[in-house]
Amino acid sequence: MTVTGRLELAAFDARDIDTLASFYANLAGWQIVRRDSDWITIRAGDGQELAFQLAPDHVPPRWPGQEQPQQLHLDLQVDGTEAAAERAVALGATRLADGANWITLADPAGHPFDLCQAEGVGPEFKLFAVTFDAPDASGLAHFYADLMGMQVTYDAAEGAMIVGGGKTVLFQQVGEYTAPAWPDPNRPQQGHLDILVDELDAGESRALELGATRLDGGGSGWRVFADPAGHPFCLTA
Repeated sequence: MTVTGRLELAAFDARDIDTLASFYANLAGWQIVRRDSDWITIRAGDGQELAFQLAPDHVPPRWPGQEQPQQLHLDLQVDGTEAAAERAVALGATRLADGANWITLADPAGHPFDLCQAEGVGPEFKLFAVTFDAPDASGLAHFYADLMGMQVTYDAAEGAMIVGGGKTVLFQQVGEYTAPAWPDPNRPQQGHLDILVDELDAGESRALELGATRLDGGGSGWRVFADPAGHPFCLTA
């Protein structure tokens, strides 16, 4: 396998990144490790990171429909979903739905996230996975596994999972999937992955070979692409 890069983090768009970063830091027990005017990064105890990117024209998703889809969401593991959900609501979340062993809420920016029951986790939450909507979950899983040197550990009709470097990414099969059209604010990305590479030109060649599309935008140390499902991601060096 030719490895292009490694997953750095997922970044979520928001109009008020200070409120959103503080929400997750206080809820999960994580630490804010970087704070800029347009970007805030938080870190979990196991070293995984999430970021929040300023998007002044951000349009929140309207879960569970596809008119304004979530595009991606977080799966957070806790021991005691009900108590965690009550705490999340007190911090500014909105409760959306209850599952068999999870509770779905929306954060203050409108991004859905799941609190999933896991025995022995706590008091700090665990970031289990970033989960992407996809019209072809299996195909998208294999794309990112090849791009980031991760392993496909689950692949079925309802979704797929890749694992590597202490991180997990899930892909859930979505009927009547609506792709983002970044940077159109009417079809927002909602969030994206940052993937570290040693050299941008080689990274771009590999991403395009695997089925990515180069998008406008970028800078001296990063470039923007869309994956085969239309989700933007950045290669950074």
